[in-house]
Amino acid sequence: MPAGFRASAVAAGIKPDRLDLALIVADAPCAAAGVFTSNRAVAAPVVVSREHLAGGRARAIVVNAGCANAATGPAGLRDAREMAARAAGALGCAASEVLVASTGVIGTPLPMDKVRAGIDAAAARLAREGGADVARAILTTDTRPKEVVVETAVGGRRVRVAGIVKGAGMIAPNMATLLAFFTTDAAVAPAVLRAALLAAVGESLNRITVDGDMSTNDTALILASGASGAPAIDGPGPDYDAFTAALTAASSRLAEMVVRDGEGATRVAEVRVEGAATARDADVVARTVAESPLVKTALHGGDPNWGRILAAVGRSGIAIGAGGVDIHLGDIQVAAASAAVAYDENAAHEQMVADPIRIRIVLHEGSASGWMWTCDFSHGYVDINAHYRS
Repeated sequence: MPAGFRASAVAAGIKPDRLDLALIVADAPCAAAGVFTSNRAVAAPVVVSREHLAGGRARAIVVNAGCANAATGPAGLRDAREMAARAAGALGCAASEVLVASTGVIGTPLPMDKVRAGIDAAAARLAREGGADVARAILTTDTRPKEVVVETAVGGRRVRVAGIVKGAGMIAPNMATLLAFFTTDAAVAPAVLRAALLAAVGESLNRITVDGDMSTNDTALILASGASGAPAIDGPGPDYDAFTAALTAASSRLAEMVVRDGEGATRVAEVRVEGAATARDADVVARTVAESPLVKTALHGGDPNWGRILAAVGRSGIAIGAGGVDIHLGDIQVAAASAAVAYDENAAHEQMVADPIRIRIVLHEGSASGWMWTCDFSHGYVDINAHYRS
């Protein structure tokens, strides 16, 4: 963990025979920021964490896997508040200084007897090297933990940004993503920290999709301890730029890990849109293509079926002008002005089995651009989600 943080994870019995409850704790109250799902069916821990972040400071994060504590009504909200209070009691801080996150099955109440015991056990095991255990404790259908550390210089001093993320399915974030937790030993004012987090997430975690389903629990949090001794970042300038670049780099690496570990995924693809009238138009087209089941099954089969891409562009709701649409698969152009061009089918197939697959779409409407990362739909995705609760 970066300086000023400790962490731990325990097997509380929420999920059988595995780590499933974790704490990330700052040695002292510190600057904090978060962004959350825009899903209207919001989970209880999101409600509580939004409230606790109102002052821009926090001391700890408590998180469980195995139960999302979503669609659980007033009882779920009480349980989320109790998680914060229990952790606060064990750490000697105020409940309002504890942020809460949960992941797992929707509509199931938390087994609070196990949660209480787990929080107490985790609080007794806090250590600087505990971050790797937290990365494992938050997994659901993920096949592997996802963690990263990025270093940069602020005011001539080295600072570190560490991040962990979980997510493999129900991935189509908007304003946040999955569960992502960042810690840094940089000193950053709360408002500035939130601006940096929004900028980083907007260019990384908000540009991925696995299946087009936005979670009820999406949460991205960051705590900044200031323990590096670097000068405080309290506004725009070179230090803010360096810190935001490091946070974006960490978030981008985690975002790619999520797509590569998408449920049943065998291939990943970048969908890039150029020549759009506005950045929003480019993003809408990129997301529509990246989330198309027909495009995603073509990715799985390595099929250069560009008509599916064109059809997705056409139904995105963004106007297509007289110049039509150009489509490239890697360095092979397969369509111009919304019509076929001569190309080598075998060469196009090779582009559809590249790593990553690169789909480039040109709209001829302006100079704006946008992109998304996605993965294929395989038989494995159906198998996982047909029996998720069983």
